[in-house]
Amino acid sequence: MISKISPNVFQLYFDTFGSTAYVLKLNKNIMIDTSTEDNRKELIEDLKQLGLKPENIEFVILTHNHWDHTGNLNIFKNAKIITADNLSDLPSDIKPIKTPGHTQDSLCFLYKDILFSGDTIFHEGGRGRTDLKGGNEKQIQESIKKLKTLKYNILCPGHIN
Repeated sequence: MISKISPNVFQLYFDTFGSTAYVLKLNKNIMIDTSTEDNRKELIEDLKQLGLKPENIEFVILTHNHWDHTGNLNIFKNAKIITADNLSDLPSDIKPIKTPGHTQDSLCFLYKDILFSGDTIFHEGGRGRTDLKGGNEKQIQESIKKLKTLKYNILCPGHIN
């Protein structure tokens, strides 16, 4: 299912467990996270409704390297994959914020007044787990404090339910 966040930002959420994905139709077509392989058919259908095919996506930005966020990477054959290692390749209007705690490579991204928070923070005070490999309770608390200093109006987390 698709929700319009702003005129050029769309939230894609799925019937089966997986991350929420986001499409930004800017001067480049950008996807933030890709959900699970179980959601592939629905993801492709959502892209089609937005007038896109996987090969039209020019950047896939990952909030972190967990299977429920990276399961469809292989369908984006033309996309440059952005992770914590190559943030300098990001389009200039998207600001990366390192937010370790859920994982060591956790990232959030700020586009205008929209914060894409991955699994660092969720709606209604929720936040990512720290009991999985690479998780660190002290780090996620520090990352949450960092995010509280940002000015944004719309929160787009990695999971909405």
